[in-house]
Amino acid sequence: QVQLVESGGGLVQTGGSLRLSCAASGMISSINVLGWYRQAPGKQRDLVASITNDGTTNYADSVKGRSTISRDNAKNTVYLQMNSLKPEDTAVYYCHLRTVRAAYWGQGTQVTVSS
Repeated sequence: QVQLVESGGGLVQTGGSLRLSCAASGMISSINVLGWYRQAPGKQRDLVASITNDGTTNYADSVKGRSTISRDNAKNTVYLQMNSLKPEDTAVYYCHLRTVRAAYWGQGTQVTVSS
């Protein structure tokens, strides 16, 4: 059973920073993609950033230049450093793990950016 546990969300002012973490546990293939998605109220869940096991990254245009995704393969942990946060970044952020055989979601962590 694979589990993803997120942490690091919270309330921050416009222009502030947050670092999200997600620790994966269980039987995890070494070939995988870890990512962060977000979902604002009334909107669909969209990709924020992803990183493959060999370090290739992908970012949504809305966070490029403001966010950095990284991972520690030894700890099966992925991080999302978000800077220069804007009110429109307010959403529930979900960790996602994709392997060849399956995909998994974390429970989500709330990020709220006040204006």
